[in-house]
Amino acid sequence: MAAAVLKRGVFCARRALGAAAGRRYLLSAAYVDSSKWENRKKEDHSLADLAHLMDRTYERKLPVSSLTIARFVDNISSREEVDQAEYYLYKFRHSPNCWYLRDWTIHSWIRQCLKYGAQDKALYTLKNKVQYGIFPDNFTFNILLDCFIKQNKYEDAVSVVTEIMLQENFDELSTQLLSLYVLYQYLATKREHTWEEEKNLGASLVLTGLKQTSTVGFSSQLYGYAFLGKVELNKGLRAVYNLMPLIWTPGYLNRALQVMENVASLSGDSKICKEAIDALESIFQSVLEAKPGPESAEEVKEVEKSQCAESEETEQSKVPEYYSRFKELYSKLHSLGKVESGSLLTLTTQLVKEKMPACEVEDIAKYEQKLKEWEQEQALLIEREREMREKAKKEMEAKKLAKASA
Repeated sequence: MAAAVLKRGVFCARRALGAAAGRRYLLSAAYVDSSKWENRKKEDHSLADLAHLMDRTYERKLPVSSLTIARFVDNISSREEVDQAEYYLYKFRHSPNCWYLRDWTIHSWIRQCLKYGAQDKALYTLKNKVQYGIFPDNFTFNILLDCFIKQNKYEDAVSVVTEIMLQENFDELSTQLLSLYVLYQYLATKREHTWEEEKNLGASLVLTGLKQTSTVGFSSQLYGYAFLGKVELNKGLRAVYNLMPLIWTPGYLNRALQVMENVASLSGDSKICKEAIDALESIFQSVLEAKPGPESAEEVKEVEKSQCAESEETEQSKVPEYYSRFKELYSKLHSLGKVESGSLLTLTTQLVKEKMPACEVEDIAKYEQKLKEWEQEQALLIEREREMREKAKKEMEAKKLAKASA
């Protein structure tokens, strides 16, 4: 039944987006327009000269400046040069100056990848952020998400959302909305997931849902906790929180039930989508119907030993109690008229259309201010570089004079 509702939601959402003013997509042309970035003051340099300078500097075991790598990225003019820049970003990240990769260089790198059709490189360096130092801001994340959305590459878009989640970077409403849209598009097109995917989807849904106080927000929390609860039951608690921005106390299915309780006690018009409720119910049913074999039982024992659980009761043993509470809460929500029949994709699409225009105005204003700040910071660094070169030149001349007089 949930699948049928989801299919109807996909159709309605796509029809709604297609009917929008001239197929507008989620972000406007003004938002993704690169003219302001392209028209900023930048220095023209030969990539061959910069590459030679960096190679010679590394050979002498000296650090390359953040300005040099920034100039290299800024002067990319072809797809082949994107590959060269990737190499030097890696080298810079593994140098003594690795902490000084500038925010505008990261933004420029993503822009250049999109400009020259190297979205795969943008995603690769983002997923391998520790090796390349690529930690974008919300605006940069948004234009990358928009690119994958336009190409219907929702698997790649979900990878970007996962990186936003891992960096705990759901600060802007626009990023939250785009992420939720991507997540529900992906869930609509792919229904079978590995446990790692379920963990990432669950964490992303929970963290974005916690930022919202709407039907979509509460439903996302429920959906996310359901995924995480399933991983907790099947793989153990450590598998849920390890290297994730999540708490390490057990009971993720219980947290899903608490979301239902909270919505039932609210006086507003917030509801929970039946789609999310169905997802939680299917997890309960699959656990109760499952008959663990000797191998899986042995795995559970190992997991329980390694976790040193505080209580004697495991989450597995609490499932019947949870399911009983679930049925009571579902009945209560239904009687209060707090169960939403529309699909989450349709509701999220509507929410994006309502909220995104105002978000764009705010984001663009912040971006323009950031461009000015980046320009000022870059000018200061260039001036400092000039002063240091002059100082080094004078010191060299003084040494030559001293040597000549000796």
